[in-house]
Amino acid sequence: MERTLANRKYIIIGFIVIVGIIFVIRLFYVQILVDKYILSANNNVLRYMTQYPARGLVFDRNGKLLVYNEAAYDLMVIPRQVKKPDTAALCELIGIDRGEFRRRLEKARNYSPYLPTIFEAQITRENYGYLEEKLFRFPGFFVQLRTLRKYTYSVAAHTLGYIGEASPDLIAKNPYYRSGDYVGISGIEKSYEEVLRGKKGMKIRVFDVLNRDKGSFREGKYDTASVAGIDLYSSLDADLQVYGERLMTNKKGSIVAIEPSTGEILCIVSSPSYDPNLLVGNIRKKNYTLLLQDTVYNPLFNRALMASYPPGSTFKLVDALIGQKEGVLTPDTRYGCPGGFSIGNGKMVACHAHPSPLDLTMAIQLSCNTYFCRVFKTIIDNRVYGSTRAAYENWRKQVLALGFGKKLGIDLPNELNGNIPTPSYYDKYHGKNRWRSMTIISLGIGQGEIGLTPVQLANLAALIANKGWYFIPHIVRAIGRSDSLNPAFNERLSVNIDPSYFTTVIEGMARVVTAGTATGAAIDSITVCGKTGTAQNPHGKNHSIFIAFAPRENPKIAISVVCENAGFGSTWAAPIASLMIEQYLKRKTTRKDLEERMINGNLINGKIFENERTQGNISQD
Repeated sequence: MERTLANRKYIIIGFIVIVGIIFVIRLFYVQILVDKYILSANNNVLRYMTQYPARGLVFDRNGKLLVYNEAAYDLMVIPRQVKKPDTAALCELIGIDRGEFRRRLEKARNYSPYLPTIFEAQITRENYGYLEEKLFRFPGFFVQLRTLRKYTYSVAAHTLGYIGEASPDLIAKNPYYRSGDYVGISGIEKSYEEVLRGKKGMKIRVFDVLNRDKGSFREGKYDTASVAGIDLYSSLDADLQVYGERLMTNKKGSIVAIEPSTGEILCIVSSPSYDPNLLVGNIRKKNYTLLLQDTVYNPLFNRALMASYPPGSTFKLVDALIGQKEGVLTPDTRYGCPGGFSIGNGKMVACHAHPSPLDLTMAIQLSCNTYFCRVFKTIIDNRVYGSTRAAYENWRKQVLALGFGKKLGIDLPNELNGNIPTPSYYDKYHGKNRWRSMTIISLGIGQGEIGLTPVQLANLAALIANKGWYFIPHIVRAIGRSDSLNPAFNERLSVNIDPSYFTTVIEGMARVVTAGTATGAAIDSITVCGKTGTAQNPHGKNHSIFIAFAPRENPKIAISVVCENAGFGSTWAAPIASLMIEQYLKRKTTRKDLEERMINGNLINGKIFENERTQGNISQD
C-alpha cells in the first residue's frame, strides 16, 4: 500500500515538473523567439498599413498613354483608438457635419473596433497637406496613400471603365479584398481586374501616444512590398477614338471599327457618353448619380454592346451568302421589281424606284427590297427540308454561325446577345406550325424581330472582308509588353461559307459606294465596300445604319455606324463611316465641308442641318 502511494507521489511530481518545463519553454518561445507575439502585445502603438499597388497602365495600339495613376490619400480610422476627438475641427477639415461623423464612426466600429477602415476616401494631394499638419490632434485617425485613375483623353469612358470600392458581396467571396479596397467596376478595369490590380503589401509603423509616426517596426523586418499591376496595351487608336466621338457629338448611336485581320477593335464609340474623369475620386458617387438619373441621354448606357437594332438592309448581305450556300441563289439570279413585294391582302413590302430586273450584284448595289424578299422566300420554302419550320431552323443556325443572336465574347462586360427569333417564338404568336415564309418575310430585309448589336454589325463587315472568317473582336491586344499578344483571341473562326460566295457580295458592296445607295461615302484613291441600312423604328424616326470595310484588297478597317432617329443610312451613318475610314487610312481628312456638317449635325434635338433627300444619294435606303 505504501509503495503504491509512493509511486503515485512520484507520478504527480513528474507530471507537475513536465508541465512546468513546457510552460517555461513556451514562455521563452513567446517572449524571446517569436516577434509576432510582441506585435500583438503592442497593438496600441503599432499600425499595420496596407501598401496598395499602383494599378497597371493602359496604352493605345500606338503606345499613347490612356490611363495612368495619380497619388491620393484615404483618411483611415481605428475606432478603438479614437479618444474624445475634436469632432467640430475634424468635420470642418473634411467638410462633413456631426451627424455624418457619427454615422461613419459607427459604421467603422460595426465593421471592426480594431481594424482600420476608410473614413474619408480619395483626398487630393492639395487637401492632404493641410490635413497632415493637424492629424496629431485626432488619435485613431491616420492617412494612407492610394492612387486614383486619371485619363489622358476625355474619351472611351465605357471602354476604359472606372474603379470603385469593393462591395460586401465581393469581399465575402474573394479573400483578396478587404473593406475599402478598390476594384474595377466597368470596362477594361473590370474585365482585366486581376491583371491590373497587382499585389498588396504591408508596412508596420510605430506611433506614439500623440499619433506621431516614429518609424518602421524592427527596421521593416516584417514589411512586405506591394507589386504593381501589369500594363495593358489596348487595340484602340486614340486619335481615331477622339475623332469618332467628335463626329457623334449631339447624336445617339455608336461607331465600332475593327481590324479584320486580327479582330482588334480600333475604336468603339457610344454616344452620348461622358468624360471618364467624372468618375474619379470623391466626386465619383455624386457624378455617377447624376449620370444615372439622366434618362434623356442615358450616358451610362453602352450602345455599342448593349443596344439591339433591326439591321435593315445591311442584313441583305447575310441572305445573299446563305442563299448561295443553300443553292437557291447564284450571281446570275434575276428578279424584277414592280415597286415592291406583294404579301397578299393588298399589302406589300415597298421598294424605291430603280432599274429592273436585277441580278445579285445590282440588287446589293441598289438595295432592292423585292429581290431579297424573294431570296428569303426561296430559302424558307426550300423543299429539301420538308417543312417551313425545318428550313427556318437551318436558316437560323447559319445566321447564328455568322455571330448573331449570341455574344461574340468581346473582352468587355455587359455585351448582349441581340436576337434571332426562335421557331417557338412564332409558334406562340401564330400557332404551332401555322406560319410560313410570307408570315415572316420582313426578316429577309432585316426588319421584324431581328435585333443586332453594333459590334455584331462591325464583325459582319470584318468577316465579309476576310471572305468567311474572323477573330473574336477584342479591346486588349497585348498584356505586359506591347509585343506580348493577348493569347485569348488567337483562334481564327470560320463561318463555313465558301470564299467564292463572297466575291459577288463584295462587288455589290463596292458598287454601293461608287454608284449605289451610298455614293456620299466614296473616298478618293480608296475603294470602300459598304452597305446602307434604314432600320424601322416603331418609337420614332428610322435609324441610319452603314457597314463597310476598306480598302477592298487587303482590308485594314471594318466599321459599323448607327445613328438613331437619323433617317436613311446614306444620310448620316455612311458619311460618318467614310470620314472614319479616311482618318484611319490616311491619318487625315480632306473633305472639310462634309466633316463640319457631320460634327455640327444635331440629331438629338431634331435639328438636322440639311434635308435628307437632297444629299446626293441615289436611294433613300
